[in-house]
Amino acid sequence: MNDFLDRVRQFVGMVPFTNDAVAMYFCMTDPNTRIEVKLTIAGALTYFLAPVDTIPDVIVGLGFTDDASVIALALATIGSALTSEHRQKARAFFEN
Repeated sequence: MNDFLDRVRQFVGMVPFTNDAVAMYFCMTDPNTRIEVKLTIAGALTYFLAPVDTIPDVIVGLGFTDDASVIALALATIGSALTSEHRQKARAFFEN
């Protein structure tokens, strides 16, 4: 399994936007996704998984707010490139 998917499993239940992050991952790995969308997603997901960011993730209640902001901005930027198929793959990922 991919390193991103392995690492994101550790956040399940702690971070409300993990489903969006995984859907973005499937969008990024889709060969039909435009390169500028892939780059936007890659930047957002890299920030999400980075061990050092603006607000350290270990701060309870605030730690993931900067990550959520980056994911939300990326979602708004990529728009309709994130399809229902990508979201379905994310749901299936969490069901396994």
